[in-house]
This record gives sequence, structure tokens and C-alpha cells, in this order.
Amino acid sequence: MVKLPPLPSPTVNAIYAAYEDVRGDGFREHLGASLIGKSCERALWFDFRWATVSRHEGRILRLFETGQREEERLVRNLRATGATVLEVDPATGRQFRVEAHDGHFGGSLDGIAIGLREAPKTWHVLEFKTHSAKSFGQLVAKGVAASKPQHAGQMQIYMHLMGLTRAFYLAVCKDTDALYAERVEADPAEAGRLLARAKRIIDAARPPSRISEDPAWFECGMCDHHAVCHDGQRAPVNCRTCLHSTAIDGGWHCARYGHMPDSNDQRIACGKHLFIPDLVAGDIIDAGEDFVSYRMKDGSSWINDARDEEEAVSC
Repeated sequence: MVKLPPLPSPTVNAIYAAYEDVRGDGFREHLGASLIGKSCERALWFDFRWATVSRHEGRILRLFETGQREEERLVRNLRATGATVLEVDPATGRQFRVEAHDGHFGGSLDGIAIGLREAPKTWHVLEFKTHSAKSFGQLVAKGVAASKPQHAGQMQIYMHLMGLTRAFYLAVCKDTDALYAERVEADPAEAGRLLARAKRIIDAARPPSRISEDPAWFECGMCDHHAVCHDGQRAPVNCRTCLHSTAIDGGWHCARYGHMPDSNDQRIACGKHLFIPDLVAGDIIDAGEDFVSYRMKDGSSWINDARDEEEAVSC
């Protein structure tokens, strides 16, 4: 007789559902320093332009929380060695934060520390990460720059914008609780390259090229934006997916109404929203002030119509 799989627990399902109920849309107000090392600039543009709503399941959201909780323990571990760790900026009482490009790029540090055994007199940017056993093994074998370039890029930005010359990367293996530590030296040229990359993405009115035109390419297969990028899925309606919207100093500018919508208004958008054409899986065949008409890839036609305060009308 075939053994049936165990029935799912209603309680476990309810726990996961509770995480999903409060997950939000996953949109960041800025292009994150933790993301700038991604290999695909198009994916970064989609991040910045709010092209995909976060749809992580409850188990994954709980896993993210586990990583955040581990940070508290790593701080205690470092202090137990005699290091001085600052988790928050004494001037603000909040996390140390860095910004660039008119506030459209930046991130928050896990902390800074002095008195580390490797270099007691040097202040270090702290970066804490958790890894699976496989990822941890690659980290130990290759180092952070080769195995986790996104993490390395994040530290380069933090060091550059904080005016520090060293970072301390402390990682934990979730399977064995083993620790790995690595000191990272500031590389001004690399930080400059990443800052220029961020500026290029922020200023881009259209998405950059794909890293691969093959939807099955391994990086594309793992990307949160796969459906929008390769499958023609419609992006969500918000100000950042609208062709009227531009990132400027201090926020976002709407050319249609000549104002600067705040974060909440950006999420809601307005009745005059028109998609950035590159976010529509079709070719423009006609356009006016408040409409754009497309010939879709399947041969049908579609009008993105805002003339009657409607989001979209099929023809």
C-alpha cells in the first residue's frame, strides 16, 4: 500500500498565513545598496520601478525573520569578545543609514564596530548574513567577493558612504551554526562603479537589456521579476510603472499633473496612469495624451486608456 503524505497542519498553515497577511507589497522607497551587486541591471530597474509585487509564501517570510533575529545574537557574540558594537547611530537613535543620488539610493547598516581582534584600532562596517550549508561551504572556499558579489558590493557602498576603510563580514551556517568571518578592504574604484550603476538605473526611463533572452537561464529562473520580464505578465498599477513619472531630487515627479506624489499616493496611482510601454507585451500602434494603443504579441489589440479615468479598456 502506498503511504499517504501527512496532512498539512491547520495550525502551521495559519502561522504561515499570518506572515503573508502582513507582508505588504515588498516595495522599497529607494534602490537598495543590498541589491546593487545584482548581475542583471534590468532586474534592478524593475525593483526600483515597483514592477513586481512581493509574493513570498509564509514559510519564506518566517525564514527572513530568522535571519534578522540572528543579527541580535551576532552582536552579543562580538561584544563578548570585547568589541564595541554600535547598532544604532547615537545622533539619531536609529540604524546607521547612508544615501546617495538625491535619496533614491541607499541602505541601512547592521552596525559598526571597533576593538575587533583582527584590527582593534580600526572602525569596521558590520555585515551579518545567514547561509545554507551549500552557500556557506562556497563562502568558506572562495571568500565573500567571489561567492557573494552582491554582499561584497553592499559593503563597498557602506564603507564608501560612511567614510570607513574596512568592513567585517560575519556569516552563520543555518545548518551547523558554524561561523565565518572575513575582513574586507574598501575599494574606492569598485564603490564608484556601483554608484554610477545605481545612477544609471535611477535615471533610466526604460528598462535596461535582459541579462539573457532565454527565460530558462538559471539567473532568470530565480528572479522575482521573471513573469513581468519574460512572460508578459502585466506590472502592477502604481506611479512608478507610469510613463508620466520621473525620479527627481527629493522624490518622484508626475508630468501629467505637475506634482510630487508621496509614497502612499505612488502605490495607489491615479486614473490617468499609463504603463511605461516597455512593461506592456506589445507594440505601440497609436497614442494620445491619455491613451496608448498596442498590438499584443498574440495578435490582439489592447488600449491602455485613461480618458475616462479608467485603468485599462480592452478593445
